[in-house]
Amino acid sequence: MNPSTAHGPVLLVFPPELPIAKLQQGGLTATPYVPGNPLSKLIASKLKILGTLQILFGMMNFSFGVIMLFTFVDPYPRFPLIFLSGYPFWSSILFINSGAFLIAVKRKHTDTLVMLSRIMNSLSALGAIAGIVLLSFSFLLDQHYLCGFSDQLMHCHAITTLLIGIFIMLMVFTVIELFIALFFSIFGGQ
Repeated sequence: MNPSTAHGPVLLVFPPELPIAKLQQGGLTATPYVPGNPLSKLIASKLKILGTLQILFGMMNFSFGVIMLFTFVDPYPRFPLIFLSGYPFWSSILFINSGAFLIAVKRKHTDTLVMLSRIMNSLSALGAIAGIVLLSFSFLLDQHYLCGFSDQLMHCHAITTLLIGIFIMLMVFTVIELFIALFFSIFGGQ
């Protein structure tokens, strides 16, 4: 017998939901699985990506807080409002935790993890709303923060520009984090 014409053994593996008696009758029909809600399919496929984004935004908020800390020079009469509130630091804890829970839900989908993820995303959404309010007030109060107290105009504009740029980036990250956290706190358990 020629080895190229010899047939090897065939192993059939059937899922446990399929009774073998149905196979022997020959009455099999294929039915495609259509999920009940297309939104739940989208959520399940994007959990890891959006959880990673939440962790990244938390790390960026923390980094901007550290940058703000190291840019303070002597003519400052006080710290900016956003720094006094501690927003770059406590928001980073909320965002990183909610992102970690989303990644954990993607890896092991249990009811407890889904509930904890929804709670953390709800807290993260509340933190993002508080951050938007704090950033808005801080931007209004501190946009001419250094220039009124410094004699060096060039130094004044450079630090003020950096501070306003940090406010804008923090606002962008906070708004995106709000949308992600609201999305998963509302639709995440379905």
